[in-house]
Amino acid sequence: MKILITSDSHGKKDLLQQIIEREKPDHTIHCGDFCTDLIELPDVPLTVVRGNCDWERVPEEDTYEVDGLRFYVTHGHLFRVSQSGLPLKYRAEEKDAQIVCFGHSHYPVCDQVDERLYINPGSIKQARGFAYPTYSVLSIGTDQQIQVTYHQVDGTQINERGGTYQLKK
Repeated sequence: MKILITSDSHGKKDLLQQIIEREKPDHTIHCGDFCTDLIELPDVPLTVVRGNCDWERVPEEDTYEVDGLRFYVTHGHLFRVSQSGLPLKYRAEEKDAQIVCFGHSHYPVCDQVDERLYINPGSIKQARGFAYPTYSVLSIGTDQQIQVTYHQVDGTQINERGGTYQLKK
């Protein structure tokens, strides 16, 4: 199972479409700030949440379940992710999620804490505190091993982010 995780595309719908066409994911998660009409988002299996710059009526948080794993998806601004990870951690616990996807800071993060995997794919439009815009790809192996890779928007893999993780169901 291959899942594309993006965030903070800020109107770059054509770039988002190019990334989806290149990666060919089974499912796409967008962590908000898509900043375009919802009907202009790619017509693919998609979990999308509203960011602080979005006007469309989509949920501010959502869950997605696949292969016995629960993803919790939010933009992150309501949990002040740029200041502290605790509010997001508490919400992920409430949602009983093994994988937490969020955006808002435009900074790519992949970290396992207390049997949860926290993924911020960065921004495909404008990086902050990082050299270039990014997105991430999560692959679930047959043994439930999770591989997370980060990429520049041209598809070049970024080796200093991501990794291999084993989570409990």
